[in-house]
Amino acid sequence: MAVRIIPAAQPANGQTAERQTRMREDRPKLKVAAYCRVSTELEEQESSYEAQVSHYTEFINGNAAWTLAGIYADEGISGTGTKKREQFKKMIKDCEADKIDMVITKSISRFARNTLDCLQYIRKLKALGIPILFEKENINTMDAKGELLITIMASIAQQESQSISQNVRMGIQYRFQQGRPMLQHNWFLGYTKEKNGDLQIVPEEADVVRRIFRDFLEGLSFGEIIQRLEDDGIKTGAGREKWYASTVQSMLKNEKYMGDLLLQKGYTVDFLTKEKVKNTGTFPQYYVENAHEPIVPREVFMQVQGEFLRRENYKLTTGKREMHRSNLGLNQRILCSECGSTYRRFAKQDGDGETDWRCRKRIQKGTPCLGRIVKEKDVKDAVVEAFNQLPVYRDDLIRKQERIRCLPLDQITTELTQVEEKQDVLEEAMSEYAETGVFPYDILTTEEEEIDRIKAEQDRLERRHDELLGQKAEYDIQQVQIQVMLELIHQLKGEQEPPELPPEEPDRGACYDYADFFKRTRHRKYNGPITAFSDDDVVRYVKSVTIHRNKIVVAFKAGIEIAIAK
Repeated sequence: MAVRIIPAAQPANGQTAERQTRMREDRPKLKVAAYCRVSTELEEQESSYEAQVSHYTEFINGNAAWTLAGIYADEGISGTGTKKREQFKKMIKDCEADKIDMVITKSISRFARNTLDCLQYIRKLKALGIPILFEKENINTMDAKGELLITIMASIAQQESQSISQNVRMGIQYRFQQGRPMLQHNWFLGYTKEKNGDLQIVPEEADVVRRIFRDFLEGLSFGEIIQRLEDDGIKTGAGREKWYASTVQSMLKNEKYMGDLLLQKGYTVDFLTKEKVKNTGTFPQYYVENAHEPIVPREVFMQVQGEFLRRENYKLTTGKREMHRSNLGLNQRILCSECGSTYRRFAKQDGDGETDWRCRKRIQKGTPCLGRIVKEKDVKDAVVEAFNQLPVYRDDLIRKQERIRCLPLDQITTELTQVEEKQDVLEEAMSEYAETGVFPYDILTTEEEEIDRIKAEQDRLERRHDELLGQKAEYDIQQVQIQVMLELIHQLKGEQEPPELPPEEPDRGACYDYADFFKRTRHRKYNGPITAFSDDDVVRYVKSVTIHRNKIVVAFKAGIEIAIAK
């Protein structure tokens, strides 16, 4: 029997099977990337950040036709937007740079919970010829039915995100009802947030906070406070070197520094855009007294709020702000006894080369003034001499301080207490009516008339309360200025500080007492007479310097005027 061997058929292209296998092995592999995201530490382990990264690394490397183009992972980032998803944005850029041929992700909700964003990026990559494979939904964006399914699934994911957002908001409100703070950042100067959410004082930062409160009470403007902070290299709570007036103002009005908490000051309008606005009554607020240790005593904090009112009242009654100041201590403080105008500084370029000051009206055309020209050296010498004469006024200052404390302040404080008690009664009546629909006392009028009456009385009490706070602030600021002047006199006399007793426990920075506040903010600059002029001393202690024909009168903020023959 004859056997004929039939040779194997050659490939159509004339290549052997061995050649075909070798060509498949030489063909470039598909560059595959994976995107992972977890938005909370409470996710299940199988969908956690580490598990996703490990899974996709093994999954892609296990396919001989694929090569790993990268694992792009955002940890602890919300999927409702792409603004803060740095790894997501980097992946899109790499796709545009032809570094990726295909993207794999676990599900549509991992990719994006915002329907618009989801479709936008799917179409963007589809136009580049890059498919996205969603494992859970088994969707490939290059399929014809892919986009319809994705639209439906992304909408469901967005609704799920909205539900989660509402649940988170309810959780936050529950914390607020318990008086527990929910700080969104750790930029709060003076405090740090512990793991349990409690506020803990940072002593060195607390010193800065108390300094700002005292400077404001001493009459310094926001600009002057800021300039001194920046000159001393002190950084903001966010670690920035640049300070702003709004930063200082918000600190001075923040109730946390006296140990209280006002919770839910703002809220998120849209869970997608994360836009936040001030809460003006849309949601309830919660006020917690003595929630943590204070950095400034309650009395000092209330004095600062009164000083805000005093400055506002001054502007309303006079139509202008208090004396504009600058970092040059004498500027805007030198006044003309003849016409009341301020003096202007002139630096001479010839003659004796000395700098002098002249009345502004004297140098203006058509408004002559006889106010004399004075040399800057004479003004500075007069100021230094006036400072060194202050010690003889110490007893006068102490008597003035006692008069203020015993008569005007006592009367104002008593009436303030009475007004606040009446406000509490009315507020309690309105609260009980809101809960039960019944007033806690018998009324002879209709409910509508009674509500109108209570609201009118509340408005009247609020106005009177502000008036009393403004009056109290006038005396409070005098008290502070006298206190500051007495401390300066103490230094000018070269008197030593009394020895301090060691604290019973380590000082953590808390400050409850008014006297303790001034002790902590006292700065010893001198130990004897002043020998040189200082702009800082002028800004801190001097109200004005008036030029007369044969003398210079230095008026201090504490109410003392000293005339120097010059």
